[in-house]
Amino acid sequence: MNKAVFLLALLLAAVFSHPLRAQAPAWVQIEAQPTLREAETRARAWAGVFPDVAGYRMSSGWYAIVLGPQDSGAAETRLAALLRERQVPGDSFVADGRNFRESFWPVGEAAAPVAPAPAGTAESTPPAPQEPAALPAVLPDETLAEARRSESLLSRAEREEIQTAMQWFGTYAAGIDGAFGPGTRAGMSAWQEMAGHEPTGTLTTRQRAELVEGWRAAVAELGLERVTEAEAGIEIDLPMGLVRFDRYEPPFVHYDEKDGSGVRVLLISQPGDQASLFGLYDLLQTLTIVPLDGERERRANDFEIRGRNTVVESYAHAAHAGGMVKGFVLAWDPADGERMARVVEAMRTSFRPVGSRALDPGLQPMDEAQRIGMMSGLEVRRPERSRSGFYIDTQGTVLTAAEAVAGCGRITIDGGQEVDVTLADPGGIAVLRPRAALAPQGHARFATEAPRPRAELAVAGFPFEDALPLPTLTFGQYEADHGLAGEEGLARLTLSALPGDAGGPVIDGSGAVVGVLLPPRDGGNRVLPEEVAFIAPASAFAEQLQAAGVALAPAQRQGALPPEDLTVIGSDMAVLVSCWR
Repeated sequence: MNKAVFLLALLLAAVFSHPLRAQAPAWVQIEAQPTLREAETRARAWAGVFPDVAGYRMSSGWYAIVLGPQDSGAAETRLAALLRERQVPGDSFVADGRNFRESFWPVGEAAAPVAPAPAGTAESTPPAPQEPAALPAVLPDETLAEARRSESLLSRAEREEIQTAMQWFGTYAAGIDGAFGPGTRAGMSAWQEMAGHEPTGTLTTRQRAELVEGWRAAVAELGLERVTEAEAGIEIDLPMGLVRFDRYEPPFVHYDEKDGSGVRVLLISQPGDQASLFGLYDLLQTLTIVPLDGERERRANDFEIRGRNTVVESYAHAAHAGGMVKGFVLAWDPADGERMARVVEAMRTSFRPVGSRALDPGLQPMDEAQRIGMMSGLEVRRPERSRSGFYIDTQGTVLTAAEAVAGCGRITIDGGQEVDVTLADPGGIAVLRPRAALAPQGHARFATEAPRPRAELAVAGFPFEDALPLPTLTFGQYEADHGLAGEEGLARLTLSALPGDAGGPVIDGSGAVVGVLLPPRDGGNRVLPEEVAFIAPASAFAEQLQAAGVALAPAQRQGALPPEDLTVIGSDMAVLVSCWR
């Protein structure tokens, strides 16, 4: 009897062993897209290359484009051949389908695609029509005890993969070591909560598949891959699905947007020290891809800049070490912020200077021509307008016309130093204080008496706004100590001034400042001659400034100076005032 039972058991084992040994179906996943429209477009394109293209919505919400199904062994062999022949993206992989949901391709078919062609059939020969295969079975969920048992069977590589996937989704920030300690458990709970699961801190087999396949799909869609720029001496992970290499332009390596992605990368590599790093920090903020709004942090050896507006968002980082400055800038469409935040983190954590090379071969400081060449191909931010101003003390306090700073979101002097408005008299003058102490080469000394009529005067200003780096002296004559209609608090000149001159110091023949040049006045229905100009005389605002704690230094009268000396005095005190939106 016992022998009969034993033989029956062997018979049953033989009958049922074959289906148990059969390999599970598998697919070669070649791409993933975030929207159905994009996925159908790409699936249609792939269908022109392979006869067995299929598409499934995944549990992560993305859409997978796959080849198959076929047994797992055949899928591995096929993937190796396709990668070797470069017929599919380098990040393609074999998927077991546990994360697949409903089919979206072929369009109109609610089932999986036809089975693969029999062994020995040419790849290009369409397989014979077959009955639609059922969707891959969804893994049953596990109890907490079962999840712990299945977790204990994971290899170290599988554990590290789970940590990497959680790091990608922002729920785990520690090192990738394969050890499931308190930090990893907290990351699992955070991911479970984000994905709508009960936050137990232990992932079930189905949850692990959902997490890892979601990460793989996101990475595949971005095309993240390790790039080594030997010329620049930089190694970094770049989203090569969104950007393409364009050119070298020291100190930048340009990667422009790909297929209208709106993403752009600049790799930074140049010889330099802390001064070079700080110069780069200022330079980057003149570019339109680095918006003015956002956090900035400049430290002794590195800096970070986050910029954002309605058009572009960006992140920049650079550091100096070993006589070189290296870093990167990533810019993207603000609507793509969520996934690009993950790209920023991937680039930041993978960035590594390698070797001892830098793009710029010269070790001398850049002159203006080099700086202009450096900006080639980059759109430089321009101010809304620029006017003139001048220093009135040794700390760098600036006096200008109120019109120069009206309605500005940000104000700078000489193109870089930020200032704050501490006093503004509409239609008159404004006082600006630098956020960091300055040491100007010269400052104004004010005349205590009005000039005599027809006395020669000059304004030191920037008539062409920011087109020229140095101020220009424009000469004219003093006409009267009142306006055309007898207005007090004004003085009239005969002077051919341009809008950029407004706010500049008006100096007499001894170099003393007699007032601030005002912008052209509206004559109403009357058109005034071009050479009619007006100033706010020092006597009109001296008491107002003194009440605000600003003292004006009086001039020490001396004889008439030659034009070249007046030019030096005007150049030392004049400063370009720029208004930014």
